[in-house]
Amino acid sequence: MASISKLSASAFANSAPSFRGSSQQQQQQQPMCCGVDPRKRIEKSISSSKLSVRAARRIAGSLVVRCSQVDGNGSSVKRTTLHDLYEKEGQSPWYDNLCRPVTDLIPLIESGVRGVTSNPAIFQKAISTSSAYNDQFKALVQSGLDIETSYWELVVKDIQDACKLFESIYDDTDGGDGYVSVEVSPLLAEDTENTIESAKWLHQWVNRRNVYIKIPATAPCIPSIKEVIANGISVNVTLIFSLARYEAVIDAYLDGLEASGLSDLSRVTSVASFFVSRVDSLVDKMLEKFGTPEALNLRGKAANAQAALAFQLYQKKFSGPRWEALVKKGAKKQRLLWASTSVKNPAYPDTLYVAPLVGPDTVSTMPDQALLAFIDHGTVSRTIDANVSEAEGIYNALEKLGIDWGYVGSQLELEGVDSFKKSFDSLLDSLQEKANSLKLVSL
Repeated sequence: MASISKLSASAFANSAPSFRGSSQQQQQQQPMCCGVDPRKRIEKSISSSKLSVRAARRIAGSLVVRCSQVDGNGSSVKRTTLHDLYEKEGQSPWYDNLCRPVTDLIPLIESGVRGVTSNPAIFQKAISTSSAYNDQFKALVQSGLDIETSYWELVVKDIQDACKLFESIYDDTDGGDGYVSVEVSPLLAEDTENTIESAKWLHQWVNRRNVYIKIPATAPCIPSIKEVIANGISVNVTLIFSLARYEAVIDAYLDGLEASGLSDLSRVTSVASFFVSRVDSLVDKMLEKFGTPEALNLRGKAANAQAALAFQLYQKKFSGPRWEALVKKGAKKQRLLWASTSVKNPAYPDTLYVAPLVGPDTVSTMPDQALLAFIDHGTVSRTIDANVSEAEGIYNALEKLGIDWGYVGSQLELEGVDSFKKSFDSLLDSLQEKANSLKLVSL
C-alpha cells in the first residue's frame, strides 16, 4: 500500500494511504440503501422536453416529498419547508446521507436540500448493502489495487458526482453553500500530522471546489484544522460535543485564516459540526440514575440548551476587531452545523433537534427520518436564541445536579471516534470478503 509521505499529485488517481487498523468487525446487516426501502424509492421520468422528478417517500403513512420541474411553461418546483428554512431564516438544510445512484439526490435538491454530509458509517452502510458498487469494485481489484485504495476510489467517485449536482448552488451563493463533505480516515483521529497530510491528499484527489474535508475535533486534530485551513482547504470540523471544544475549533479556524497569508480569504470556508441528539442520549441516562423529580424533568433538554449556548458563542467569536480584520480580506464565518439531528428516543418529537435550532448563518444536516419529518410538519421560525436565559438555566441546573459537561463531551467524542473506526474496519472487512469470494485479491 502507498505510504502517505510518498504520495504525489500524479499518484492520487491510483493510490491511497493506508491507515487500516487490525481490529476485525462483524459486518452489520442493513436492509436498505440510503435509508429508503427500494419499493418507495424516487421515481424519475426524463424526456427531451420535460424534466419531471417525483420523490415518493413515506412518513407516518403519507407522501411528503413531491417535486416536479417542467421547462417552458413557467411552473416551478413545489415549495417545501426547506425552501422557507433557507429563504426566511437563513438556515441551510443539508442531507446527512449518500449512496448510489447519486442521482437520487436530485428530488431532494429540488425540495430544498442545499448540501450533503457523509461519514464512514454512511459509506459502510451504502457500500456493504448495495450492488451498485460491485462493477467498479471488481474492476479496481482486478487492476491490482488493494482493498483500502479501492474503498477510497469508490468514495471519491460518489463525492465527485455529488459535488457536480450541488455545483450550481455553490455558484449561486458565491461559495456560501452547496458543499459535499468527505471525512479523512477515522483511524487518524489521534494523529495530527497524518490528518494534515490525508486532508491535503483527499482534497487534491477529489478536486472539486465545493468539497469539504471533514476532520474530527479531537484534541490532536485541533492543530490539524488550523494547518489545513492555512493551506486554503475548506473544512467541515466534525464530532464537536462541548462548548469548550467548540471554542477551540473556532480559534483553529481563525488562526488558520490568519496564518494562510492569502490576500483573498473568500474561498476558504468551514462549518463546525456540533452534535446534538447524542448529548441527550448520554445525559438522559445520567439523569435517570439520579432519579429525582428535578433530574427526570430535565431529560431531553440538555442537547438543545447546550446548542443554544453554542450559538451565543458563535456570535461572540465572529465579531470584534480580530474578526473584522479578516472580513476585510473576504473571510466568511465558520457556520455552526447541527449534526446528529435524528431523535434517538421515540418518546420525543421527531423534529426535536431541528425545529428548536433554527437560526441565521447555520446549517442543519438531517438524515432521512429528521428530514422527512421536518418537510412533513416542521415549522419555520427563528428559535435558536428565542430564550437564551432558559437555555442558560437548564445548562446550569444540569451542572448543579452533577452533570460534568467536560465528561459528557469527552465520552461522546470517544464513542463517536470508536463508532466510525468500527464502521471503517467493518467495511474493509466486507470488501475483502467480497474480493475473496470472487477470488480476486487478498491483503
